[in-house]
Amino acid sequence: MRIFDPHIHMTSRTTDDYERMAAAGVRAVVEPAFWLGQPRTNLGSFTDYFDSLVGWEPFRAGQFGVRHHATVALNPKEANDPRCRPVLDVLPRYLEKDGVVAVGEIGYDSMTPEEDAVFATQLALAVAHDLPALVHTPHRDKARGVERSLAVVAESGIEPGRVVLDHLNEVTVKLVRDTGCWLGFSIYPDTKMSPPRMVELLKAYGTERMLVNSAADWGRSDPLLTRATGEAMLLAGFTDEDVDRVLWRNPVEFYGQSGRLDLNDEDAAEPTFAGNSILRGGS
Repeated sequence: MRIFDPHIHMTSRTTDDYERMAAAGVRAVVEPAFWLGQPRTNLGSFTDYFDSLVGWEPFRAGQFGVRHHATVALNPKEANDPRCRPVLDVLPRYLEKDGVVAVGEIGYDSMTPEEDAVFATQLALAVAHDLPALVHTPHRDKARGVERSLAVVAESGIEPGRVVLDHLNEVTVKLVRDTGCWLGFSIYPDTKMSPPRMVELLKAYGTERMLVNSAADWGRSDPLLTRATGEAMLLAGFTDEDVDRVLWRNPVEFYGQSGRLDLNDEDAAEPTFAGNSILRGGS
């Protein structure tokens, strides 16, 4: 089983996680820029973080043959903090980086006017840089948030097929299914979706434009739940071809629209990055 996790926050995971993921069949990941758990207070905090997403993490992942890509954005939660607005001015520099395959996570947290403005601005950046967009749907009042997100996407002029609305569930899948956008589902131990629930949605709606991710981060989450979902699909009667479509070919197709996916296994661990110290003391 080959797995491409299209949404996982490896900055918050250990090197042991990379080792376990590689053993489970994870060959590629996309790491979206996100809120780190406490407010950032200045622009430099963001640029250091973005630099790590395009430098340090690809190197760390490459030690285990995992291809690492990123999406970059001012996340919805911090869009409400005026100290973070200068991030919008530096994003174009990062959106030109080879390993950046989309603008994200963008969208809504509390659905404020500030979030409206930042969401629209970043969708315009996606259009200007010819990149897909990864849209975070809010954890509260999710149905209204999805409806509002779809309206902003429509107003932006971006092609629906270049947008994924993530963190969907049984209630919101119906709102997105016929829009032309891609549908993202996060599999968690306790919240969001579970493998059995995901299998039922795949039975009802099919495998086309469906992305399954672990969204693993600082909280209680599991980077191997993509594989658990694949195994649950097989037990439910889906074919190996179905599993490969959901866990590999779909994310490759979506992020491949960036023109920047690099899935060559042979040199995954070859690049070196100035200032790294992971190999110190090694043989």
